[in-house]
Amino acid sequence: MQRRRFLALPLALLAAGWLAGCAAPQTLDVDPRRSAAVPQTGSGQTVTVVAVDERDGEVIGTRGGSAMSTATITVYAHQLVPKLQREAERALREMGFTPTTEPAEGRPSLTLTLAHLGYGRGDSQPVIGEARMEAVFVAEAINGGNTYTGTYTSRRTQGYALRPDQEANTRMVEALLEDGLNRAFRDPELGRLLAR
Repeated sequence: MQRRRFLALPLALLAAGWLAGCAAPQTLDVDPRRSAAVPQTGSGQTVTVVAVDERDGEVIGTRGGSAMSTATITVYAHQLVPKLQREAERALREMGFTPTTEPAEGRPSLTLTLAHLGYGRGDSQPVIGEARMEAVFVAEAINGGNTYTGTYTSRRTQGYALRPDQEANTRMVEALLEDGLNRAFRDPELGRLLAR
């Protein structure tokens, strides 16, 4: 009888700790870096570039998948936008342009918008969990009265036996955003319009 009590206590503590961990909100400080090669289209032209966040909110989902859960996953715009701006400028430099944040009449411009970032629970087996993530970028290039708009959707499904911690979720969302940036800046039409 005494032995059963001793076994029950550690199991109860373990279960309580696991439940508490599941209920804890997470704030992800992601730092996505584009890795794909970009088309060489520029010849030094100055291009105004700006990155913006137009998501409905900064909470991208919950760890348990329930909309009512307090275990929210948040990516703050004020942390993410400067990193998207850095990557957009780096991409334009590699494409052969000279990026600037200063607008000027008649100057070509590029606006990179994060339109959606979502984290949800997928349909999974009873023991194996599944996270489903989606990011949507919109890039709008304007030059001489012409406009080109591209929409780039990146999706990722990740299975897990134990619910991902903050570090694992940061890596997964970072990889999702990196894929979206790669898709956007690989689009040859963006560079072609800016180079006209």
